[in-house]
Amino acid sequence: MRLRVAALFPWVVLVTLIAGFSGCGGGDAGGGRGISDFAAGMDWHPGFVGFYHDPAEGRIYLLLHEGNSDLLYQGSLPRGVGSNDIGLDRGQLGGRAALVRFEPAGDRVLLRKANLRYRADTLNDPERRAVEEAFASAVLWGFPVVARDGDERLVDATEFLLRDSHGVADRLRDSDEGDFSVDASRSAVFMPRSRAFPRNTELEAVVTLTGSDPGPQLRVVAADPQAITVHMHHSFIALPEGNFTPRQFHPESGFFPEVYANYAARLTDPLERRYIRRHRLKKRDPDAPLGDVVDPIVYYLDAGTPEPVRSALLEGASWWSEAFTAAGFRDAFRVELLPDGIDPMDVRYNIIQWVHRSTRGWSYGSSVVDPRSGEILKGVVTLGSLRVRQDLLIARGMTSPFTEGGDDREAVEMALARIRQLSAHEVGHTLGLAHNFAASTRDRASVMDYPHPQLALDEEGRVSLEGAYATGIGEWDKRAIRYGYRQFADARDEEPGLAELLEENRREGFEFISDPDSRDIGDFHPRSHLWDNGGDPIAELRRVLALREAALRRFGASSIPLAAPLSDLQEAIVPVYMFHRYQVEAVAKLVGGVSYRYALRDDDEGPAALAVEAPRQRQAVDALLDTLDPQVLTLSPALLETIPPKAYGYRRHRESAPARTGAQFDPLSLAEASASHSLQALLHPERLARLALQHSLDSEQISVDSLFLSLEERLLVPEYEGMPAGVDRRSVGLLMQHFRQLHGDANAAPEVRAAAQAALLRAQRLFEGRKGASPAYRNLYRYELWLTEQALEGRSGVTETTPMRVPPGSPIGG
Repeated sequence: MRLRVAALFPWVVLVTLIAGFSGCGGGDAGGGRGISDFAAGMDWHPGFVGFYHDPAEGRIYLLLHEGNSDLLYQGSLPRGVGSNDIGLDRGQLGGRAALVRFEPAGDRVLLRKANLRYRADTLNDPERRAVEEAFASAVLWGFPVVARDGDERLVDATEFLLRDSHGVADRLRDSDEGDFSVDASRSAVFMPRSRAFPRNTELEAVVTLTGSDPGPQLRVVAADPQAITVHMHHSFIALPEGNFTPRQFHPESGFFPEVYANYAARLTDPLERRYIRRHRLKKRDPDAPLGDVVDPIVYYLDAGTPEPVRSALLEGASWWSEAFTAAGFRDAFRVELLPDGIDPMDVRYNIIQWVHRSTRGWSYGSSVVDPRSGEILKGVVTLGSLRVRQDLLIARGMTSPFTEGGDDREAVEMALARIRQLSAHEVGHTLGLAHNFAASTRDRASVMDYPHPQLALDEEGRVSLEGAYATGIGEWDKRAIRYGYRQFADARDEEPGLAELLEENRREGFEFISDPDSRDIGDFHPRSHLWDNGGDPIAELRRVLALREAALRRFGASSIPLAAPLSDLQEAIVPVYMFHRYQVEAVAKLVGGVSYRYALRDDDEGPAALAVEAPRQRQAVDALLDTLDPQVLTLSPALLETIPPKAYGYRRHRESAPARTGAQFDPLSLAEASASHSLQALLHPERLARLALQHSLDSEQISVDSLFLSLEERLLVPEYEGMPAGVDRRSVGLLMQHFRQLHGDANAAPEVRAAAQAALLRAQRLFEGRKGASPAYRNLYRYELWLTEQALEGRSGVTETTPMRVPPGSPIGG
């Protein structure tokens, strides 16, 4: 169905406003005589929403026209707090753009936000009004009227600007960082970034929040943790002009959906309507196979980005030009450095921001979107500056380059290759694209996947960084852009043309599986994973383990720069030791796995959901059991002698290797974290429930009992000596803890709980028969027997040991 905004929302009309409100105007005062008299001596800023600034009182007055003045409102945070954990970043958008209306109400003007989740796409006024009146709208503010002339009203917007519009206090409270509120005496309008343009007005304020008992993150990042000063920005945006056609959403298109309920839908049609988010892009000649565009999509890179990162980001973001060319647009996309004098908060400019935080965190791409149509008005990319350092840490750890005469130039290049890919990835989100976590199975077919460095062993058995990250846009990305942006000269060709594009994707073997089916450790699509590589996850896990082994053999003092304290090895070892982590998750998804796609009724081919074949699942279990081998998890005594406690002036932090030994490096806890991760992936209750279901349908499939028996044979039967024995005992305790948790989990499938009880009873008999075990093993068995007895008898109040976890922060943790 071809939809146009005018047909969708005839009740939303951008009224023709008076010159003082809608035009850029000249230097003369805006408004009639009464308004001009009130504002005498103030500074007049003509534009879309013209405003007066009173420099003596520090107040802002908006000049409004009486009537249905519909526009978009977007809040943002130009200056943030600087903590990834708190999540208040420089340049962050404050939720979604809202369709708002200024409504006169006596001595005030209300700013009403429309509820666009529920609509009636019809020309019938009573039918539309029935939906509007059924669902609550929201009045965001009431502006006091200070002067008026006929239909013109001058309102005081100062308190509106100085409030906590971004919800900073709520975020601090939710993050356990203290109770804060706005201190008006320390807040003020910020005129250097307040200005009006013909189709948008930008207003900004310095807002200070004060409080007591600040939390640990504020104490680290704030100049004064009891007085947090940020900037809050407000954008009033003219509704986009007509002739934008929303494009229908398809779950295999690769785009984010805009969704709303259409209560004017025919009874036989779906209630919900979906269309994609995309920029406006048109050819000058719609019939041209490769045509020039009316207005290209231009992104501007934050000039505060340093070299060599700046050049890497410009290059990576510019890869999208190739995708638009493939979709039939010549010179449709480009990336430039943000010129002096351009405010990055100005809604007219797509921006790539280089954002600093005290700790490493996610980068992301967000957009200002017209909620009526899905049209992207502004892309906002946030790139965390510490992510590139993490890749440098990985590259150094995997290659140990700081030998005599050696350097880390190749490691630096790998880190820059990653930042190019990251730049393209986040820009892709602001073009409307969602993650495609199945793309890595097609030889890194999309920058919208999460890429793990694809390393290899050279002829000498050393880790090589060559080709660690792909270069350029992927084949899936080109296909997705074609779906979202391809222009059809005849509107009647759009629906069949888009259907043919999707059919071609399926014929060529391209899959699209996104976040809801990929992120959780209990997910089960066999080809959709984060931070993995290769079409065969089992073969890739074995390859990754070989890379890890080679890197650990060389790991030591040469893994960190000469000037670094040796105790930095406590951080450098984590991404090397856990190099296999995400490939473990990929293999685990084969166990109880189900292959499926986002099929519709009229384009489905073959089974909609098909269990992974039994031999493949058994191979996956065997590969995962190898990650629990004590020999794999044990570090050499020579390496342990190399890693001292933290040097004076330095401290352990959350990205240090986990430890129960205080300041001393703890190889047993590091092994425990790795084993815990493998068991958590394999023994997820939902995965086990799927095994039980699949086995009931096909007796050749793995049963929960047979999986537990395999684990028991690998972990509970053998006994080791030396350091491997210590590692083994940690793994035994973890496995028993999983059995006890599954047995007591009221939400687990009954078959899973029964199998867990049987495993506990077998373990009891096994441990009771181990009379000749070493003292350390005998102590473990007594302890596990006691815990198991409590669990089987249903006694409460027994506290299990909290398993060690891998340090947080992708790509090495959660």
